[in-house]
Amino acid sequence: MIIFITGGVKSGKSRRALELAQHLWAFPVSFIATAEALDDEMKLRIRRHQEERSALGAFLTVEEPLALDEAIVKAPSPAVVDCIPLWINNLMYYRREEDFQALLEGFIRGMQDAIVVSNETGLGNIPFDETTRRYNLLLAEANLRIAAAADRVEFMVSGIPWRLK
Repeated sequence: MIIFITGGVKSGKSRRALELAQHLWAFPVSFIATAEALDDEMKLRIRRHQEERSALGAFLTVEEPLALDEAIVKAPSPAVVDCIPLWINNLMYYRREEDFQALLEGFIRGMQDAIVVSNETGLGNIPFDETTRRYNLLLAEANLRIAAAADRVEFMVSGIPWRLK
């Protein structure tokens, strides 16, 4: 089963993914983390997510900022993937946008039992700068394709899941 969870920033997506994993699967569960600790604020966020995971069960953490296609195949199934927006940030930061299509296709093909976390884009105004518009387009395409491949899609609002599919 593939579950796709999307919603706004800090809407409870990651917590929902961990709780679903805890209820759906026997542990250990793989956790594919795309974030990199490039500044103090991100280090703190990562540490809080690690503490949250350890309180819920035995997650096997795989840190992969770019090669999601390889990570989803190599990580023991089932897996939680958190998150698609930071993966796209990394592709842009490391100037790997030309690899987006191939990596996304490989990732989608490799998903078996997985919960994938993303942010919803397009709920606000069109960004002024070209880089942010390009980021939004990549994120929107990833979301559309992952949601189409998913068996279940949830949209989080203020910690409350809305099942869309």
